[in-house]
Amino acid sequence: MAATTSTVVGLATSSLPSINRKQTTLNSAFLRSSTTARNPLRVSQASGGKYTCSFQRDWLRRDLNVIGFGLIGWLAPSSIPAINGDSLTGLFFGSIGTELAHFPTPPALTSPFWLWLVTWHLGLFICLTFGQIGFKGRTEDYFEK
Repeated sequence: MAATTSTVVGLATSSLPSINRKQTTLNSAFLRSSTTARNPLRVSQASGGKYTCSFQRDWLRRDLNVIGFGLIGWLAPSSIPAINGDSLTGLFFGSIGTELAHFPTPPALTSPFWLWLVTWHLGLFICLTFGQIGFKGRTEDYFEK
């Protein structure tokens, strides 16, 4: 038995004789144009070699005034002794000390620490969010329009 070698023909080449085929171009309102889709981030020197987008780089517009006044604005009302003669801040910080007393063991799911943690931080984040809206809205004359 004689061993024969055969070549594997890929998609780019063909061993079949070339036939002059007429390419048909379809034009329709439903079909897109024949341009190839390009990723704008991969096109070299598309925008001077830098990546651009329409998203504002300084979207947070961080201002330490908002953080400071927001924290003070939350600490003041959360320190009012309104829960059985205790404040929310006092209960939260007190529960931290209680849970740190048995440090390697995490707090139990039934511990009041979780309630005070979620309530205190939820109030803080709401206060910071409204502070950011109010402070930036005022500095950018949003409320004057």
